Order: sequence, then structure tokens, then C-alpha cells
Amino acid sequence: MAAGEQLRFGVEGGGEVSALLSRPAKARRLLVLAHGAGAGMSHPFMEMLAGELASMGMATLRYQFPYMEERRRVPDAPAVLTATVVAAVRAATEAAPGLPLLAGGKSMGGRMTSQAAGQRPLNGVRGLVFFGFPLHPPNRPGTKRADHLAKVTIPMLFLQGTRDTFADLKLWRPVCAKLGSRATLHVIATADHSFHVLKSSGRKDAEVLRELAETAVSWAEGIEEI
Repeated sequence: MAAGEQLRFGVEGGGEVSALLSRPAKARRLLVLAHGAGAGMSHPFMEMLAGELASMGMATLRYQFPYMEERRRVPDAPAVLTATVVAAVRAATEAAPGLPLLAGGKSMGGRMTSQAAGQRPLNGVRGLVFFGFPLHPPNRPGTKRADHLAKVTIPMLFLQGTRDTFADLKLWRPVCAKLGSRATLHVIATADHSFHVLKSSGRKDAEVLRELAETAVSWAEGIEEI
């Protein structure tokens, strides 16, 4: 499969959606990458993250949820969203047989991936990667959205910013501690939910994107050695 290949796959109860496979020549693993609630698979963050991951030997399969495919503003019902995750993993297996699989996504996409994995193991997926897991609505602290994570049986990587209004780190740290060795929390100073950092940090967003990619790849290599 060539990098940047357009694909389509069917979703139970959700019709057909489009996807984009980015596979570097020497790919060592593939991340099935879901978008956030308000922007699709071609959002600049998703594009740039896929590019950074590809430069480090990680292929990605980005895909649309049905509501985004149909240009609707309101996300699909949770059952359709999780069915899309399952279908995307199946499509990734068919598009790149033999590559070790990871799954996850940005914000809602990651959360839906974890819900799917909590309901039943995702076929062939060795770990989950979350780019800004939305633990709670903005400025409404709570941990109910993390309850299902106890049912996930594979390693999980949470990449979170200190200014993320969707995830109070004072709540996140105990959640991760309770999950034990399955959970790894990587914190990025001054980053918000979109991983924009303050100028006072002395860093640029591009550097943060590279850190996200490097952390994900390093973590993936580590869990494969276990």
C-alpha cells in the first residue's frame, strides 16, 4: 500500500466512511487514529501528527466517523461510534497485514476507541494511545468518563497538557494510578486540549507535535518488548 492511500470501509449501522492510510516505506507498526468531535481526519493536527509519526516509522490509518463523513455537526450515537472503531481496526488489518496494531485518537476519538476496547478486545490491537483524553466536559471536573477504562486489558498511553480544560490532572493522576501498570501518563507543560503551548514555554507547537510522536513511538516499542 502506498502512503496517502484513500480507502473506504463499511460501518455497522453507519453506512460507509472514508479513510486515509499513511504508510512509510519502512513502517514497523500502524496506529488506527480517530479524530476529535469537531474536526475530521484531515484537520491540520491530524495531518501533522500523521506526518511526524510516519517520519519515525509508524504508519497511520485515519478515518471519518459517519456524522463527519455526512457533514453533520452532532456526533453519532456511542454504539455507532464504537462500531466505527471496530470497523477501522478491521480495515487496518486488511490494508496492512503483518504490521503490529495500535489504536487511539484525538479527544473524543480516543475516548470512543477506549470504550470499544472496554466492550470487547479490539482484534490484534496491542495498545491504546490517547492524544488529549476528554476526562470531563470543560471546567466540570469528574471521572465518570474513565470508569470503563478498568475493563481495558491492554496498555494505554495518555498524552495530556497541563492547561487542558477537559482533563484536570489532579483527577487524572489517581485514575492512572488505579489502572496500575496498564496506564502511562505523559504530561506536556503549558499545553491545552489542542496541544498549543504558551509562548512563555519557549517552545513551538511543532516541537510539541514531535514530542507527541516520539513519546508514542517510544512507548509502543516498550510494550512490544514486554
